[in-house]
Amino acid sequence: MAVKGIREYDGKKVLFNYLSNEFSGFSKRAKMLALVNPTTTKKDLLKKHPWLKTAKLVAKPDQLFGKRGKHGLLSINKDFETTWKWIQSKMNTTQKIVKTSGKLTHFLIEPCTPHRDNEEMYVAIKSNRDSDTIYFSLHGGIFVEENWDKVLEIKIPVLEELSAEHLTKLPKVKGRDTEIRKFLKGLFNLYREGGFSYLEINPFTFEGNEPVALDLVAKVDDTSMFETNHIWKDLQFPASFGTSMEKEEQFIKELDEQTGSSLKLTVLNRKGRVWTMVAGGGASVIYADTVSDLGFAKELANYGEYSGNPSTEHTYLYAKTLLKMMTVEKNSKGKVLLIGGGIANFTDVAKTFTGIIQALEEFKTKIKAHKIKIFVRRGGPNYKEGLVKIEKAANKMGIDIKVFGPETHMTRIVSMALKGDK
Repeated sequence: MAVKGIREYDGKKVLFNYLSNEFSGFSKRAKMLALVNPTTTKKDLLKKHPWLKTAKLVAKPDQLFGKRGKHGLLSINKDFETTWKWIQSKMNTTQKIVKTSGKLTHFLIEPCTPHRDNEEMYVAIKSNRDSDTIYFSLHGGIFVEENWDKVLEIKIPVLEELSAEHLTKLPKVKGRDTEIRKFLKGLFNLYREGGFSYLEINPFTFEGNEPVALDLVAKVDDTSMFETNHIWKDLQFPASFGTSMEKEEQFIKELDEQTGSSLKLTVLNRKGRVWTMVAGGGASVIYADTVSDLGFAKELANYGEYSGNPSTEHTYLYAKTLLKMMTVEKNSKGKVLLIGGGIANFTDVAKTFTGIIQALEEFKTKIKAHKIKIFVRRGGPNYKEGLVKIEKAANKMGIDIKVFGPETHMTRIVSMALKGDK
């Protein structure tokens, strides 16, 4: 499971659309959300969202960080002109949140809901190994952590549904019991059906008989995209605050979204000597740890994985992306490419290696010019065929390659490559 944070803008759209049959006002609220980025113009924004001209508004950064109120990053109960000027004054400025600094580039605008502090409530749902836990408090808002002793916990085992009996544990709220239970029931159904791993609304209040989510934080399992697309629609996964995505990382991310397989890439050090193309999320961690344990952490150029039986074409494009980065700048000591992994359950090794061979053929001249040594270790379906094919092809191209199967320990090739062990 790959847990990804989503914008409050997207989270609220999903929430309002999903529960629109339960709360009639949610359909309208789903349309009254606006996201502003550095390319947004006032003219286009007002054309797309004419409600901005008449409503009192709330605006805030929408970049996967919290405590915006404590950092003075809220514009509340203002008209559009004032809100727009406030956003422009903050746009592209650098803000420090705890220990992380980054530029403010995305802002959420929505209607303001007047309420008193004592009307703010808190709800969150979190996944555990054997259950999901609902957290609820009548004392929400920016000081919920300071009042954590007032937060109620309700655990629902993974094979159970949220029942009326579970909800009897909630504190009584005069005139709101039915609506609160209805809201929590809907949230929990969305949480499970929508592939969420964390969902927090702090605070929420009421406008008439309907709940209003004033602030929302959510994380989802991005591998559930194909099962939840009817709920997610065009859900986006932005980079964490303070980080930016390299063009190669963005390209692999787009490839990943095209397939049910998993393709991940993080560039650590473009000038690094040690590059990895590892099959499997667990194996990628093990290989990175081994490189670090051997004293070559500063030389590790990338981190990522290809798994879930990717097609020959996707594997080729992944390998090509790595080789293109590897062959930009030479290193006097040469470079190393570790093509590793455990013993695959269902990934066709021969098929994926065919894609890698295509990339090697395309870059063979540069591979030799940059003194790149390749070490391979793989097992799984058709692994013998795959190992023979890649070894023969590389030898024919004159590429320095060493190939091993499951008889060799998974990370043994790391010490061979970096320390010259036989």
